[in-house]
Amino acid sequence: MVDHRHRRPRGRAGEAVLAAGVTLAVTTMTGCVADASDSRPPADAAAVVRGAADALAKTGSARARTAMEMATGGTRVTIRGEGGVDFKKRMGQLLVMLPADVKGKAEHRPITELLVPGALYMKNRGAGVPDDKWVRVDTTTLNDGNLVTGGATDPLVAAELLRGAQEVTYVGETEVAGTKVRHYRGTTDIGRAAGSASPEVRGALEAAAKGFSTDTVPFDAYLDEEGRLRKVRHRFTYVNNGVIDVSSTTLLYGFGTPVTVVLPANGDIYAGKISDQ
Repeated sequence: MVDHRHRRPRGRAGEAVLAAGVTLAVTTMTGCVADASDSRPPADAAAVVRGAADALAKTGSARARTAMEMATGGTRVTIRGEGGVDFKKRMGQLLVMLPADVKGKAEHRPITELLVPGALYMKNRGAGVPDDKWVRVDTTTLNDGNLVTGGATDPLVAAELLRGAQEVTYVGETEVAGTKVRHYRGTTDIGRAAGSASPEVRGALEAAAKGFSTDTVPFDAYLDEEGRLRKVRHRFTYVNNGVIDVSSTTLLYGFGTPVTVVLPANGDIYAGKISDQ
């Protein structure tokens, strides 16, 4: 595996959020069976993968499950999320579950995350934030573009990141959660994806392209017969007080399920200092 090292994300809110997540991680989502390599490969595998985001936009919306596994210094932990995303309105909502800390303390309260173009809203963010307040983070100021900071890669951004797909190999047919899919493996270029991304997510990807020391991100993507992304796993590596390996997996299902996102009022957004603990 190629070692893709990234610089540390910066920004007050970004650093605070990332500080809560640098020791966290996720296991790969289940639901796949062994690949079959006897199906006819597509003429241009890279083009098929790059079109996954457009196929999702035509679908409209979907339910989503996320998993982010982080490994550093011999410690491996998992963050899981569940919710929905509207690919037409470019909005989503996730309930992110943090694991018990390394000292064995009780699990943290779930964090509600609202995903909108250019911003991430979080409730139950952590120490120092009142229970009834939200934290707002400008994702265009994060050096990782919120690919890992929030503990879950925004499903919309995960799909748009595939617009930079290159060196793609068709692995074969398999199943994801009982659905027949085609498995593709390759790398994607963050800068290239930013140049082709929809305007709503371009700023976040441009920030990531500038912030990471390398743009190359390995991936495994699973598309159904309609070209819709059913599952994608990205593998990130960056440096933050040591090398941190991140495996971020997004599973999409229940296409067409309505997704409602209600943004907090300005008075409900916390403007004070966010604790790193």
